[in-house]
Amino acid sequence: MEHNVTRNTLISEKGSPVNSERKAKRTSNRSKLEIIGNKLLSYLPDFIKESFYKFDKKVDGAASFFIKNYGKSRFMIAMSKKAQYLGLENLWYKGPKAFIYFFLFYLIRDTILYIILPIIFASLTTGS
Repeated sequence: MEHNVTRNTLISEKGSPVNSERKAKRTSNRSKLEIIGNKLLSYLPDFIKESFYKFDKKVDGAASFFIKNYGKSRFMIAMSKKAQYLGLENLWYKGPKAFIYFFLFYLIRDTILYIILPIIFASLTTGS
């Protein structure tokens, strides 16, 4: 029985190997994205970068946060975490108004990202 206590203690101190592998994979993907983003930034003219950084400073870093998190606001990230540990039904019971805002923000964001922007890019590239 002592063996199980020691084993559980060791596992809880170290963390599970599966979680550490996932974390390493996420950080490697994040670093790849940062490298790609830095390469893309090198092609932008300096006046565009300066104006973006000036605007980002005025809004306390909200613009860069929005871009780094794929168009998610801080509210959307917080609600996503709540949805993961509470479940959608309990999230609805906790605050229907916040849940509706959360749903609409995701609906609008995904509609823009996955429907409207591809249609615009397709129309620009086909010349129609």
